[in-house]
Amino acid sequence: MSKSTLEKILMPVDNSDNSKRAIKFASVLLSKAENVELSLLYVMTGGYLSERMKNIDFRAELVRQTEVFKKIRAKHIEENIMPFLSGYEKNLRDAGFKGVIYKIIEEGDAGNKIIEVATQKGFKTVVMSRRGMSEWKSYVLGSVSNKVIHGLLNENIYIVGQKIVDNPLARILLPVDGSEYSFKAVEHVSNLAKLTNAIERITIFRVINVSLYLERVRQGIDPEIEAEEILTKAKKMLQDEGVSAQLIETKSSVGFPKDEIIKEVQEGNYNLVVMGRKGRSALKDLVLGGVSSAILNNCTDQTVAIINQ
Repeated sequence: MSKSTLEKILMPVDNSDNSKRAIKFASVLLSKAENVELSLLYVMTGGYLSERMKNIDFRAELVRQTEVFKKIRAKHIEENIMPFLSGYEKNLRDAGFKGVIYKIIEEGDAGNKIIEVATQKGFKTVVMSRRGMSEWKSYVLGSVSNKVIHGLLNENIYIVGQKIVDNPLARILLPVDGSEYSFKAVEHVSNLAKLTNAIERITIFRVINVSLYLERVRQGIDPEIEAEEILTKAKKMLQDEGVSAQLIETKSSVGFPKDEIIKEVQEGNYNLVVMGRKGRSALKDLVLGGVSSAILNNCTDQTVAIINQ
């Protein structure tokens, strides 16, 4: 197995209920973690300056404009940002997290800045909250989470669900299709199991694609046997990394992958879905109905992890 991608995590946050849910998720995920570096990132947009500078006489302060900006920024950070960032740090510490916590404050477009920080500073995993938006609305408006998902093709991304539960890691759904991408997700789940003891069940799920069924038969491949072999391989990968067999179950179904996965998520009372994904552009993912996009936009209560490495 490769080095865990959970050792250096970036968490974009603000002072919203959405971010508080993400902190709750991270508190459970990292409650037993020691060798993990977590950075809380807050991105200031241009609005805060215009709101706080509307009463400044620019004619009198023009020469000292740069200094004025610095003072207003420093005051804004001290009074309005650091208190809730420190509160988040306390929540994580109270939950048992013993790793390193950094606070990063940047300015600019939130989505672009998250992508910039994640890539330039070598983060392997990003954990962030979501807002409930339709697939089309999210694409057109360029929501922060949508921009990050399609902008970070080499990092793992957790989009924390909207449902508040005591243990957001209790039941994990792990769809596999036999590709290297889905086995990266299996590897990631094994790393999760090493990081936390909150996992109660891991369901490895294989959808036999009905649109490819006859083609596989013509190729001399029994889709049912093939599915069983994929499930067996994935289960063995987990067990080889120390995951107890008692935590693992395997399931399969026949149908269209995104429909069957969504159905399983909604009926199976899962908390977390972990999926491997090929890198695709936002437009291509939308038009072709990518499985990961379909899960993100139809399973809003659950946390969805998109595994890129």
